[in-house]
Amino acid sequence: MIHQYEEKLLTLIDQMVETASDDELFAGGYLRGHISLSAADCERDGVTSVDVMNQAVNDSLKEAQSELNPADQLLVKSLWQQLQQNAAVS
Repeated sequence: MIHQYEEKLLTLIDQMVETASDDELFAGGYLRGHISLSAADCERDGVTSVDVMNQAVNDSLKEAQSELNPADQLLVKSLWQQLQQNAAVS
């Protein structure tokens, strides 16, 4: 389940490439790493809940927030929320 959810999220990011702004491309690339790492951690730990994976990504972003300036943090958080909504719908 986690693997399919990860693939869905990464596909949504890939689909943005043609129409995304530079900021959206940056946020998508940044999120890919956090999504993939969180999915791998969940799979390693036997976690199958999408909600738990979403929280793992949130925690990962929180831990790394010093890497980004406040404007980039907002951009990444906004895209992450959008991806979660779109993945739940599709």
